[in-house]
Amino acid sequence: MGLGKAKIRINGADCGLEAILLGVTTSIGGFLFGYDTGQISGMQIFEDFINRFGQGPPGNKAFDDIILSLVVSLMSIGTLIGALSGAYTADWWGRRKSLTFGVVLFIIGNIIQITAMSSWVHMMMGRFVAGLGVGNLSVGVPMYQSECCPREIRGSVVASYQLLITFGILISNLINYGVRNIEGSAASWRIVIGLGIAFSLPLGIGVLFLPESPRWLAGRGRWDAARIAMARLRGLKADPHNPMVEDDFQEMQRAILQQAAVGTGTWWECFVGSDKPRVVYRTLLGCAIHFLQQWTGVNYFFYYGANIFQSAGIDDPILIQLVLGAVNVVTTFPGLYIIERVGRRIPLVIGACWQATWLLIFAAVGIARPPDQYKSSGIVMIVAACMFIASFAMTCHLRGPFAWVVIGETFPLRTRARQASLATASNWLGNFMISFLTPFADSGIGYGFGFVFFGTNAAAAVIVYFFLYETKSLALEQVDIMYSQRELRPWQSRKWIPEGYLDRNTRDAAYWDQRRGSTVDEPAGDEKGSSTGS
Repeated sequence: MGLGKAKIRINGADCGLEAILLGVTTSIGGFLFGYDTGQISGMQIFEDFINRFGQGPPGNKAFDDIILSLVVSLMSIGTLIGALSGAYTADWWGRRKSLTFGVVLFIIGNIIQITAMSSWVHMMMGRFVAGLGVGNLSVGVPMYQSECCPREIRGSVVASYQLLITFGILISNLINYGVRNIEGSAASWRIVIGLGIAFSLPLGIGVLFLPESPRWLAGRGRWDAARIAMARLRGLKADPHNPMVEDDFQEMQRAILQQAAVGTGTWWECFVGSDKPRVVYRTLLGCAIHFLQQWTGVNYFFYYGANIFQSAGIDDPILIQLVLGAVNVVTTFPGLYIIERVGRRIPLVIGACWQATWLLIFAAVGIARPPDQYKSSGIVMIVAACMFIASFAMTCHLRGPFAWVVIGETFPLRTRARQASLATASNWLGNFMISFLTPFADSGIGYGFGFVFFGTNAAAAVIVYFFLYETKSLALEQVDIMYSQRELRPWQSRKWIPEGYLDRNTRDAAYWDQRRGSTVDEPAGDEKGSSTGS
């Protein structure tokens, strides 16, 4: 493949165009996540959708709270199960084929939804099956991106997953807005769902033409194939023994051989630990970050922002979704810069505190001066909501890009797939709780729900500061070594420099020259992995 020889220099190092193409193609998984999340908010108010799946006598149908909660939230149960199964498919079939499998499930789920005629159970089960596919992708995409992309672009590539989530939400809102004039026809919601199938095909097909994960190949003894894949991702397919590829390869090889010596990780190991330091620590950290990601309060605004904006005299709820979605997209772009320039810890802590502040303002104003009585309160709450969403995206808090970067970087190879699945499943458990419980909480405590989100954001800031290590500019194997340093504390981790480096971005040339001269030959590649990286 010609792209395997094409490269550009980023942060002083060669990065292959295939690595960039990999990032673009696989991030479609994030787009599907966002699209499937955003489409239901508009569809549920379409006239034909209500007449077909709502409750009550003909001509006066509406959704019961419990039915609407199930239709909206059962997708999250599917994604939870899909996230757990993603650990198996990613390890059994490889990262690429597992992603294709996730796309197939997503397409089947959408077909089930399109064929629903009048049964809300039929529609709900279609969303459940589509959720299985989205859950599989939500594990596989960040893991595949992290294992493949050169460290110089890894953070931005994995963060692009979140960027595409925001685009998916915005595009679904735009399509909902476009078909609202035919909401009395079944075509309105079927067009929205059907386009999701078309959007998924580039990922399901395109990923099969990209390099397989070098770390997955090496973990199965396919060393030659791993080297070629790594060279392709550096744009050096014609020179797989280039010093840059050689250094990356030897670093990966040493770590994998050490891990292979103690066998393959199990689910049990994720919770009880092993000889590898801080395994349980990292499991709990990943689960906490992703569970709290959903409890930032952002879905509360995406699902129920219409009521807030109506207090300012705006009557079009689809337009409201567009406003929220546009703010979310625009303010995500700075995060792609921040994640590589600033790191992970500082933006997460600042984002949590900033969001907690605006949620406190939102809840306090809503209770003290109800917006249905004071128009000025509605304006203040609108500003608070927009500032919250801007912070959520721009400073990359727990549902933003950083959470997906953390899940791809934090875990050791032997248990990475299982720990990533557990963390992502925690994300979807939190998603289910928010989407199911919010209608009942909203009718019970109203705007006071903002105080709950204030508390969860504050708790998240504390957890990040005291438990998350700074992984900026580190290879995955170096991240594992850093977490293994028992005397190193998270708030000191920014200053940690791996062996053989002058700083995190500058190799010690003398060290690597000496090592290349003394390293023994790597294990021979097997026949099926000796010629290609795909």
